[in-house]
Amino acid sequence: MELRQNRVKRKLQRGERVYVAAGFTHADDIDAFGPAGFDGIWIEGEHGAMAFDELGNLTRACDLWGMTSIVRVNRNDQTLIYRVLDRGAQGIVVPHVNTREEAENVVAGGRFAPLGQRGMFTSRQGYGVADYFAKANDEVLLTVLIEDIVAVENLDDILSVDQIDVFFVAPSDLGASMGYIGDLQHADVQQTIDRALEKIISSGRVAGTMTTSENVGKFAASGVQMLLVNSTGWLHDGAKTFVARANGAV
Repeated sequence: MELRQNRVKRKLQRGERVYVAAGFTHADDIDAFGPAGFDGIWIEGEHGAMAFDELGNLTRACDLWGMTSIVRVNRNDQTLIYRVLDRGAQGIVVPHVNTREEAENVVAGGRFAPLGQRGMFTSRQGYGVADYFAKANDEVLLTVLIEDIVAVENLDDILSVDQIDVFFVAPSDLGASMGYIGDLQHADVQQTIDRALEKIISSGRVAGTMTTSENVGKFAASGVQMLLVNSTGWLHDGAKTFVARANGAV
């Protein structure tokens, strides 16, 4: 058996964009979305009701379609990080990474020695793979969330940490930390997001952010490589369009 390649990580390493969708809570929904051709699925473990016993099926559904399973955990805890990886996730997202030391902790939990100190346990991804521990670090995607104004202020230090694959600017929490709850379009928030993304890209690191169908072109053109979209927005837009067309029929 060969270790399954991480589609998102490979494309990012080639300088390509990746498309990741969020909002799926059941393996059958991931299966149904599989033919859309996205690169990865963002599995939400910080908010909502996802439990560890669900992770195996969620990540397996991603595997069936060659999509990278990327799980957001709810805290920067090494044992939590590698337990999620042990359940078959190919990628981890860690919230509220505000300092270089916190970014280093993500690496410690997400990489096997000599790069980190991830517990020596064979993930489901490693079943039947004789050289799993030698290759696993190459196939794990580590993402940190830049979602507090203090993280933006410390961004140079955070960007100095090796082995982080994506530096993801999260708009909602960032705006809230600046005092603009529910006002993401405020000029100060938008300028801060743009400056943070520009700094990440100009430093030679990979930037990611949350997008919509309306603004994805802007971020893609600016050099953002990880483009996340919430599928719930598509569902709502489709439903509204459906009703509007029905009500407008003669």
